[in-house]
Amino acid sequence: MAVFEPVLTKHIYESGSETMDHYLARGGYGTAREWIGKEPAEIQKIVNDSGLRGRGGAGFPTGRKWSLLARGTDKPVYLAVNGDESEPGTFKDRYLLERDPHQVLEGIILTSYAIGSHHAFLYMRGEFIKGYEMMRQALEDAKKKGYIGSNIFGKGYDLKVTLVRGAGAYICGEETGMLTSIEGNRGYPKVKPPFPAVAGLFGCPTIINNVETICDVVHVVKNGAAWHRQWGTEQSPGFKLFCVSGHVNKPGLQEVPLGTPLTEVIANAGGVLPGKKIKAVIPGGSSTPLLTGDKIEKANMDYESIAALGSFLGSGAITVLGDDVDMVRSVFNLMRFYHHESCGQCTPCREGTGWLEKLVHRVYAGHAQKSDLDLINDVCNNMRGRTICALSDAAVMPMTSYLKEFRAEFEARIPT
Repeated sequence: MAVFEPVLTKHIYESGSETMDHYLARGGYGTAREWIGKEPAEIQKIVNDSGLRGRGGAGFPTGRKWSLLARGTDKPVYLAVNGDESEPGTFKDRYLLERDPHQVLEGIILTSYAIGSHHAFLYMRGEFIKGYEMMRQALEDAKKKGYIGSNIFGKGYDLKVTLVRGAGAYICGEETGMLTSIEGNRGYPKVKPPFPAVAGLFGCPTIINNVETICDVVHVVKNGAAWHRQWGTEQSPGFKLFCVSGHVNKPGLQEVPLGTPLTEVIANAGGVLPGKKIKAVIPGGSSTPLLTGDKIEKANMDYESIAALGSFLGSGAITVLGDDVDMVRSVFNLMRFYHHESCGQCTPCREGTGWLEKLVHRVYAGHAQKSDLDLINDVCNNMRGRTICALSDAAVMPMTSYLKEFRAEFEARIPT
């Protein structure tokens, strides 16, 4: 594997990294200028051959997603960029939006051109006030330069970019919930099929990509598919941003090749806090099952390796839990969160998340019976895979994982 140096985050800690002058001085918009006017299919091929996978959580191949776009419908094609970043423990997109907004915009230009879209929407989490201001200013500066608008780079391509702010709803991080919100409605996820690539925003063919994915497109197109495949694994090529938090000495953002051992990522974060040992690690955001024991030593941070250990790479939010963490209290906090964030559209989620919060609180408060632990599993079984979106499963996966791995802590709170 080639020596790796940060790509997406190379400049984010430099003074003025969010400005047009800084971005242009490092070659910004050069890739878009070079490729706008060429065959869009060439861009699609590079991205497809690179093996770039979506960085929002599901890890679906980006080029393949683009290829599913409905053609010949006489409807406009839209690009919807997901910058809601709702998953607890995740903050990678926030860095990109706040500190390198022009990189995001150049990725939007290239992606829109590749898929034949003339109107892109960037949906941003409502709490990202600074990120919104940075993106708004960057968009205005790009329009003044003629990089966004009519006849971009004088090559006959028109593109409108609209910034949309959410209101802090976790459910709008789900792709179709985001589309519903952009349309001006309550953020209810939509039934699939039809999938967004066929009937998405306003019933038109829509491609949805995460902010990190959009930034990756800039560098993949600039440097080529083989360049991207220098790092990572055969099925998970390239590099990724990981958000490391919890009981480590230096929590923060890391950019490393996919397939990097989890222990190395933790070491990069300064290791575990003094006097603590690792009790468990959440590998991909709060909705993913825990890794404990020897699984932590075996874990490599790529999609296939983490799946083989029974969890998911997800958004890349790694939370290290020290040996003094109260696991019952921890999962109670999560169940309270998911109950609060359920949109209420589907009965198993609306009622199930409420039941899980109540049941775990009963255990936490010392009022439970041993049969309540079996009841928790029963409720989870009636929630899993029975809803329009994955929020119900997002609550079930950590709940069953905590209960399985640390059942003794739950039983210890049950009065004898």
